[in-house]
Amino acid sequence: MATDLAKVAKDRKIKYFLISYVDLFGALRAKLVPARAIGEMQKAGAGFAGFATWLDMSPADSDMFAVPDPDSLIQLPWKPEVGWLASDIVMDGKPVAHGPRHILKQQVAAAAAKGLRMKSGVECEFFLVTPDGRAVADTQDTHAKPCYDQGALMRRYDIITEICDAMIALGWEPYQNDHEDANGQFEMNWTYADALVTADRHVFFKYMVKAIAEKHGLRATFMPKPFIDLTGSGCHAHVSVWDRAGKRNLFHDPKGELGLSQMAYHFLGGVLNSAEGLCALFNPTVNSYKRINAPRTTSGATWSPNAITYGGNNRTHMVRIPDADRFEFRLMDGAANPYLLQAGLLAAGLDGVETRRDPGPRRDIDMYTQGHTLEGIRRLPANLLDALRAFAADDVLRARLGASFGDSYLKLKQDEWARFARHLTEWERETTLDC
Repeated sequence: MATDLAKVAKDRKIKYFLISYVDLFGALRAKLVPARAIGEMQKAGAGFAGFATWLDMSPADSDMFAVPDPDSLIQLPWKPEVGWLASDIVMDGKPVAHGPRHILKQQVAAAAAKGLRMKSGVECEFFLVTPDGRAVADTQDTHAKPCYDQGALMRRYDIITEICDAMIALGWEPYQNDHEDANGQFEMNWTYADALVTADRHVFFKYMVKAIAEKHGLRATFMPKPFIDLTGSGCHAHVSVWDRAGKRNLFHDPKGELGLSQMAYHFLGGVLNSAEGLCALFNPTVNSYKRINAPRTTSGATWSPNAITYGGNNRTHMVRIPDADRFEFRLMDGAANPYLLQAGLLAAGLDGVETRRDPGPRRDIDMYTQGHTLEGIRRLPANLLDALRAFAADDVLRARLGASFGDSYLKLKQDEWARFARHLTEWERETTLDC
């Protein structure tokens, strides 16, 4: 073991460790382990009953163990006596084939085998709401166009700066925080890193934001569309592919179109090719489809994609080219599982590179006002069921992410859709009772 967690605990005065993993639905699960027991836990892992979480297991399955990754250690800035650890889940001595972190590590390994390394950053949007989740917490935050509202931002100074200070202390290099396009909505940005590092940080960021908001008597939510008339919460990903050493950005080519290499466009072609199926991972809830394909919000625009297109520095497309070295993928929302977000991009992008997929022409139009004039473009799924069917039919994603993952994910998500379909809404009563 390169890092002795027992020694780290003694040196840093850590009393307890949260040994954590993320299930298929993106829920963070953990056990709180005293530092005196971390040595054994580092070797064998903390035991869990896998059936008790969303992992498609049964009560008859063996114990599942979460083996912590020492490199992921984060000492809670607001409670430094506790250390958080991302973990890899194993059963009967083997990795759980459909474990989200394992799925991402497989894609990272597949890229490394080709001398490639994906780096990414995420833009995590969230709302600060009342504890019951029914309203925006700031009653003064009522402007029709509240984006970048300095007053609303500063009224949440204590929360935002506590989170930002924590990221500074952790070495994430945060560089800006803002009030977003919806009332009560915020975004915080930190520097990009290797895909697995970004995914681990993304998992912890969501936990940290919720914990600090709760500490201040509020509730933070990454729900894609908590308020129907307000802009939803996305989780845009900025992506580039580098050489094995991480020194040279292989997407950058000064002679290429908009400064991007042929490899970059092939990677993009792979993502566009599997876009419908990727929605099942990037937009994984019933609520997600109230964000994409949505009508105009009170601010004047949803800022969400409505078709499978890409453009230059143009935020009305599913993919934006903001600079000459990366893509911004704008499809993902706040509910996306951080590991599956990165794994889906890498799996589809690698397929594009290997098969030299053509992304088609760039569209330099406003998709919100002119998109209907384009012929032959593909539209995004209208609901979760359509996305799951697209994922089931996508041979590329199923092959690259693995049959075990695909079958388990589809089974659990289709059951979720069935539970939603059994829900009787007030709208149905109002429109159908007298039919």
